[in-house]
Amino acid sequence: MMKVQTRVDSITVDIIENALKNIKEEMDVTLFRSAMSPVIREQHDCFPMITNPDGKMVVGNFGSHVPEVIAHFPEGVHEGDVIFLSDPYSCGGSISHVNDWMVIVPIFHEQKIVGYASMFGHVMDVGGPVPSSMPVGATSIFGEGVRFPPVKLYEQGKLNDAIIKILKTNSRTPIENYSDLMGIVASCRTAEKRVKEVCDRFGSDVYLDALDHLLDRTKMMMKHLITNFLPETPVSFEDYIDSDGLGNGPFKMKLTIWREGDQAYFDWTGTDPQAPGPINYYLSENMFKMFIGAFLISVFDPAIMFNDGFYDNLHIETPEGSLLRPKYPAALGCRTHALSRLFDVLSGALSLNSPESSPAAGYGTSPYFIYSGTDENNRHFHLMEVMYGGLPGRPIGDGLDGHSWWPAFVNIPTEYLETYYPLRVEYYRTGKDSGGAGLHRGGNCNEKLYTFLSSGTVSIHDDRAALQPWGINGGEPGSSSYKLLIKNGGQEKIVLESKVDHIEVEKGDQLLFVTGGSGGWGDPLSRDPEKVRLDVIRRLASIEKARESYGVVLNPESFEIHNEQTEALRQEIRKSRGELKSFDYGNRDEIVANRQI
Repeated sequence: MMKVQTRVDSITVDIIENALKNIKEEMDVTLFRSAMSPVIREQHDCFPMITNPDGKMVVGNFGSHVPEVIAHFPEGVHEGDVIFLSDPYSCGGSISHVNDWMVIVPIFHEQKIVGYASMFGHVMDVGGPVPSSMPVGATSIFGEGVRFPPVKLYEQGKLNDAIIKILKTNSRTPIENYSDLMGIVASCRTAEKRVKEVCDRFGSDVYLDALDHLLDRTKMMMKHLITNFLPETPVSFEDYIDSDGLGNGPFKMKLTIWREGDQAYFDWTGTDPQAPGPINYYLSENMFKMFIGAFLISVFDPAIMFNDGFYDNLHIETPEGSLLRPKYPAALGCRTHALSRLFDVLSGALSLNSPESSPAAGYGTSPYFIYSGTDENNRHFHLMEVMYGGLPGRPIGDGLDGHSWWPAFVNIPTEYLETYYPLRVEYYRTGKDSGGAGLHRGGNCNEKLYTFLSSGTVSIHDDRAALQPWGINGGEPGSSSYKLLIKNGGQEKIVLESKVDHIEVEKGDQLLFVTGGSGGWGDPLSRDPEKVRLDVIRRLASIEKARESYGVVLNPESFEIHNEQTEALRQEIRKSRGELKSFDYGNRDEIVANRQI
């Protein structure tokens, strides 16, 4: 039964809700202004959270890890304590690899705990055999760098200097890591200060009642989404990760969903066993509940406040020893391929009963470009850049071109890269024709050409190099990713694997980094010819693509539409193409038939 609160009115709840949202934003800004690594400072790879005293997230991005972490301290936590950890296996996978550094700060008001502030961010290097600590060849977490179990970085206000010495000694980027960590601590202390101010204004009892109201409100609204958008009869969907970087794959991810009343069930039975390589994703039950909530809210009702209130309505089954619940000490460093693909699988499962309201598949991963070495001034440099790709065609419109699957992420400005690193960006653009054709076009990929101004070593993490992002409701699949190393002034061109370490580059070499596109939504022949013409003018699609996929005939010089020829061509294509596919997987069947796991 839903708890009934009596000490707070709805207006006060709204005021406290907006205060918490603003505190969350201030946590981000505090970290962005104090961190040194571009992954956090520029790309915003960090996630804040504020909880109630039980550790339930009331506002934030990643929830429900606090109780499991606090359980590591039987002596309890006290005002002034700051907890630090980087071990995924110590927090139920709430952080997904050892580069994620998490801080938790208990918040006390008048000697009573009123919640926790937490933030984690991706630091650039935590040791191990490969710069950036995400080796493609890792077969256990022991090969991925130094990890910290939950420890008290500060104990009642006193810094544990030994922890700082250990983390600095075991990183190629000690100054950046120290700055990032202190920035994460500062962001949590910012939240601590602001929450205390709210409690001073309203009283802690009113504040805590307001938190209960916010959790209950989200729970009630999520019940509505479950009842209206999840099927009562179980439906299953599967998608694949190309490989684990060690020659194994593709790896299947299979999800079955259904509901019983307002209770939702998600079962990963049928997902492949854990991989020998580091693409495993330790998906805790609560983390997947968070992803489900984020997906359902963003797709069906973005006005709902995102918090942990709905967790009791979701029930998760993830087989132990599978790709999504690997047994310790499985390697986890390249887990973002599974993390990103999870949303494609969830979208596909939901689309089986309501394809008209579901998007196609996106670029489905989180590509990394890593470049390190010593420049001509004997200065060590280390760059890790998160890359983006095409977001899928949607029921309401075209997919976004060259965007992050996580909406808060942004790119590193070219000016920043060229100022602080020995490279030049020759161009950074969307890839023409890479988004699948459809009534709503799939988003195009990114194409980025680097020229190296110093010798160094490159690592690449990507996926969708073999398997295309699928189209839906008659939409075509998107393009695959690829990487090209260009040497000797263009005389030598080497195609690189999508997951590779230890690529030696010389001054003057170039790397063309092309990510995946995304699937189209709906019948391409139903797209307004004027929209197709604008895509060609904007260099998002070619004249050839306009003709072959959309049946639109354009003048190659003026780009005017030949209306009669267009109508005739569209009729001809309709007669010859056969029945449209609900899902167009492109080359998937052939590749999956020859897979090795």
